[in-house]
Amino acid sequence: MNFLAHLLLAGDDDGLLLGAMLGDFIHGNPENSNLPAATRRGVLLHRFIDQYIDSLQEVIQLREQFPPAFRRYGGIIIDLAFDHELAMRWDEFSAIPLSQFDRGVRDMLARHAGELPEELKRFMRYADQRGLFARYRDEDEILFSLKGIGTRLSRPNPLHKVGDIWESMKPGFQRCFDQAFPRVQAAVTDWLATARVETAGP
Repeated sequence: MNFLAHLLLAGDDDGLLLGAMLGDFIHGNPENSNLPAATRRGVLLHRFIDQYIDSLQEVIQLREQFPPAFRRYGGIIIDLAFDHELAMRWDEFSAIPLSQFDRGVRDMLARHAGELPEELKRFMRYADQRGLFARYRDEDEILFSLKGIGTRLSRPNPLHKVGDIWESMKPGFQRCFDQAFPRVQAAVTDWLATARVETAGP
């Protein structure tokens, strides 16, 4: 659910940006869908990023540092913690102010309104009410979002109690983000270059 990181990594291409948003809502092989080719590529990029982050040793080690009750949900918590770190330090990664970037995302979604599944429309109504994504700077908003995710999971979970461990885990979140995010940026650059070659091939 780390939408902000996915959106930043997608750059300024509408197809990649839309795919960044659709990645958590499209199931199965996007190549078998009716989505435009550029959007399918964006969904595939979203999935590549998720898999790459999960494979990083620093992320694996961070998940192991969670108290046992939270460990199963460590990936969800780290996703939101990374978006918080990114929002807090946005100016290091983008020349566009976060509020302007936020408006640009909504403009992009409006241009593609006919391609959006109802689940994504519902999420964006929630995002508009909460002032996301700019409010990811606020720890309380991250904790509120995690609590909301917890209510949508099918089994009992401790996501409503992440505030109990947030302060003790925060140095680990910051350290892991510092180590992991530049590697993710480089991996995305390589992936996009490879994807261009494959698209241009016979």
